[in-house]
Amino acid sequence: MTIEVRPGNSHKQFLCSTVKKVPVNKSAITVLMGMFATLLIVLANPVEAAEVAIIPPNPKLGDTISVLVTPDNPANGKNLTVTSGGKNYRLFPITANQYRAFIPTTPLDKPGRKVIRVQGGNRTRNLAVWVKNRRFPVQRITLPPGKAGTRATKHELQKVREFKALVTPQKYWNGSFVQPNRGRISAIYGVRRYYNGKFAKNYYHRGVDYAGASGSPVVAPAAGRVALVGKVSEGFRVHGNVVGIDHGQGVASIFMHLSRTNVTEGDLVKPGQLIGAVGSTGASTGPHLHWGLYVNGKAVDPVSWRFNEIK
Repeated sequence: MTIEVRPGNSHKQFLCSTVKKVPVNKSAITVLMGMFATLLIVLANPVEAAEVAIIPPNPKLGDTISVLVTPDNPANGKNLTVTSGGKNYRLFPITANQYRAFIPTTPLDKPGRKVIRVQGGNRTRNLAVWVKNRRFPVQRITLPPGKAGTRATKHELQKVREFKALVTPQKYWNGSFVQPNRGRISAIYGVRRYYNGKFAKNYYHRGVDYAGASGSPVVAPAAGRVALVGKVSEGFRVHGNVVGIDHGQGVASIFMHLSRTNVTEGDLVKPGQLIGAVGSTGASTGPHLHWGLYVNGKAVDPVSWRFNEIK
């Protein structure tokens, strides 16, 4: 059975155990039309009942989709699974009886119908979410001589790959993220690019650039553990001097092209804490900060994390 979440419909589906006065059938579907157009689905097995909420109900490319699951029986939380596109997404407890999984979307994904499967025990429900298209601008970047052919080292790629793959069980952040630098935004998330006249296939700008002055402070946008500190002298040719913060549960921030770093790996940082300074190290055309936000290994738009509280 597929439940489609479309504009105008509620983003909540309630999987309930029993409904009074259902005469013969062991399962029934009751639709309550009201302010929130709540859809009730009645299952025969009360052990596997759960309430599922999709936030935002109308996502667009680059958004992080939150799947909130509240089982009727708290003992069944560990038996829940969330899958989409053939990939499993880990559920984490965020309250005493509520679990959450993050599904990232990117400019490389196709807009349209996206099926999210929520499974508990022998019961499976497929929720069809409609992901809106989004137009991303195109930039032409000319790298100066000496940087046009800059390639990442194996050491650099390995360290960054390991960082982006982190999915630690602890949730460090709380509330909305803060702006990591006070400079103006010079490049938004998702921009497609030509580098020295050549289109970069399968590439999109995986973050937000701030045109801060060289040496201006870079702060942690949210609490977390410093899981990556790399330097040009160690082979970080493309990222430059870089800091990576693990916010927990598959959410991580990376800060590139720094002139200096003020933290070491293993440090716990708070929102607004100094972690480095704006620079132009690595593959950079001038002083700026690149902030990339990764969710389950994919770069998402940080904007919604700055202006919305994401549990």
